[in-house]
Amino acid sequence: MGNLSIGGAGKTPHIEYLIRLLSPYIEVATLSRGYNRSTTGFRFVTPGDSALVSGDEPLMYARKFQGLTVAVCENRALAIPQMVQRYPGIQTVLLDDAFQHRSVQPYIQILLSPYDRPFTRDYLLPGGRLREWRSAYKRADVIIVSKCPANITEAEKQAMIKELDPKAHQRVFFTQYRYGRIYQFYDARYAMEISKDHDILLISAIANTAYLNDYLNQSAKSHDSIEFEDHHYFTERDVNEIIAAFFKRNSTQRYVLTTEKDAVRLLPFRQKLFDAKVPVFVLPVEVEFLFGEGPAYDAYIKNKLLDFTS
Repeated sequence: MGNLSIGGAGKTPHIEYLIRLLSPYIEVATLSRGYNRSTTGFRFVTPGDSALVSGDEPLMYARKFQGLTVAVCENRALAIPQMVQRYPGIQTVLLDDAFQHRSVQPYIQILLSPYDRPFTRDYLLPGGRLREWRSAYKRADVIIVSKCPANITEAEKQAMIKELDPKAHQRVFFTQYRYGRIYQFYDARYAMEISKDHDILLISAIANTAYLNDYLNQSAKSHDSIEFEDHHYFTERDVNEIIAAFFKRNSTQRYVLTTEKDAVRLLPFRQKLFDAKVPVFVLPVEVEFLFGEGPAYDAYIKNKLLDFTS
């Protein structure tokens, strides 16, 4: 799975969707580069790792999905044999952000393209955000138009399909984010809904927060954001800034909110935030297929895997 542009297409929740879809039937593993980690080479990721040594997304997978085999390596072709040697029961490896890594030929190529900035309207770096030419989309088996507005119409769907110009072998699906109940950073057993009484300080270091901010504008009484670079590793200074900004908010229903990916990078400062009496909550997100096409996507993935012959 991957995208033609640099970040912000929603790759992580789409990988999680496949983990949930396939894990009840086959043994699934994930393999990532482990972007911006301090280590190099191949390593298995465990829930007790730090994001600094494993990368934030791989650590999140390992912590969320008990028993899932998670590995990181810059060279996917070298990593996959090591994974299978250690865990010979692995039947499918989900490659995280691997569309441009041609040393491995995936059996199913899934390309993500955000609705508000599809690859058809983008340009190569540095003038735009594309990593390679638009024509590379032809390698995909599935194109998912991600982060769609909830009220997208059938006419808008058809217009986007026409713009994408899928080839005969390609399937096109549309997804949106579905945000869940926020849970406490210190104890995930405590969860609640965001309400119009809540005053939120959003802490994020993700590629694109526009979709998330739109959601909070609709769901909360008020919110402000402190945003960092994508995959930013929080420092003591950052956390002091967060604590100070929180206590400046004049509200009885105030709390800090962060994403699951950001939460794993905040883990080293959990005790500091707890001691400062800052209520921190985490916002989970899942993808939802639009136009009732979730079952068709599920069936496509399952049938392709059933048809696989080595």
